[in-house]
Amino acid sequence: MIIRPATPADLPAILRITNHAILHTTALWTITPATLETRTAWFHDRATRGFPIFVADTRADIARFASYGEYRPFEGFAQTVENSVYVDPDHHGQGIGRALLSALIDHATESGKHVMIAGIEASNEASVALHRRAGFTETALLREVGRKFERWLDLLFMQRMLGKHDA
Repeated sequence: MIIRPATPADLPAILRITNHAILHTTALWTITPATLETRTAWFHDRATRGFPIFVADTRADIARFASYGEYRPFEGFAQTVENSVYVDPDHHGQGIGRALLSALIDHATESGKHVMIAGIEASNEASVALHRRAGFTETALLREVGRKFERWLDLLFMQRMLGKHDA
């Protein structure tokens, strides 16, 4: 398995992983499956704005993908990014998420970003543990701010400081 930048050829696998998360998990709080057209637009938007998309390539398939993008669309948040890490259900527990998150952290640090945020559905213990192992700390819990699968969802924010910090 190698971690590498995604290419347009990876979009069908990224779409498959995205739609699995939409249809079967609370990792994404949308209920409408993505299309190849919307994922292609997302891919090109990320590339144009200098935000990375990494894939874990098992040589047989794309097992996971990860990216980060802007946290909020205001100038004051320009040095803060929010990450996303998604997994194919057949590749859980193999350390791939840790490698992808590490690649995101390295890229953001090298790009001069100051803070990386993770917004995680609070009961997603695997994602919370992944982020803790990567040095993220819990900063806020917003109760019942989302709804999916006929239940209310809590949003946990975690953050990690990146690189050197101004006093």
